[in-house]
Amino acid sequence: MNKEERQSLVEKIRQGSAYRTAPEDLEWLNSDETRALRLQLEYLKVEHALLKHKITRTVVVYGSARIMSPETAQAYLAQARELAEANPRDREMVAMLADAERQVRYSHYYNEARRFTHLMSELFQNNACFECAVVTGGGPGIMEAANRGAYEVGARTIGLNITLPHEQEPNPYITPELAFHFRYFALRKMHFLLRARALVAFPGGYGTLDELFEVLTLVQTRKMDPIPILLFGKEFWDRAIDLDFLAEQGMISHDDAALVTHVEQAEDAVEILANHFNVQASPLGGCLPV
Repeated sequence: MNKEERQSLVEKIRQGSAYRTAPEDLEWLNSDETRALRLQLEYLKVEHALLKHKITRTVVVYGSARIMSPETAQAYLAQARELAEANPRDREMVAMLADAERQVRYSHYYNEARRFTHLMSELFQNNACFECAVVTGGGPGIMEAANRGAYEVGARTIGLNITLPHEQEPNPYITPELAFHFRYFALRKMHFLLRARALVAFPGGYGTLDELFEVLTLVQTRKMDPIPILLFGKEFWDRAIDLDFLAEQGMISHDDAALVTHVEQAEDAVEILANHFNVQASPLGGCLPV
């Protein structure tokens, strides 16, 4: 074996996946065999960051990524009306107009989510006696509104984004050091709830329902201490999930049905949480025991 042949063989060995150190072997790290390791790393990375930033209590806000801000919804409606008027027999344009009108109706929830976290952060986070950070799924819609309300009063705000088939961009109102990106729903759900002191859900679809029922199940089965569970929009939730019907049919107890509280306005939600946590606003800022 001459020098060139020797060097070629050595280089081939060095370039092979087997020769890579374990942390550098991305193919191996992404294999089925190392799933348990990835789960552990996904838990530890976020846990380390939250501990580093002294995040001990959170208020979780769930809700649809599809709900628009009032300004965006109104612009969408104006566009849809123009197209529908120009194409009155086009079913697609008619459907677009109906969707735009629905978006305008639901857009007030964007404002309520924004106002809720604005007021809540002023009371609970920007004081020394009860710091409580807002955490959302980190995406658009209600998630953006909730992060935005906290951001606007200078409060820290957390986003737990996740890899999806259609990439979901993080909204710009998350504190950069507290913007996380998950691969696994299970670990994302765990971090939603490990520090949760309250859950606030706005209208949403499968994702919101899944997250809400996860909490209800954990509280019902005593795997998690009871926390306030507030649902914005009684008319929506009474149709989406009829808990009274489930109780009447013996599928859950009446105590289980009573785990949720319906609210309509941000002030009502903040008052409920203030009473629950036994804090009130101080004339000098901060908070005082009730």
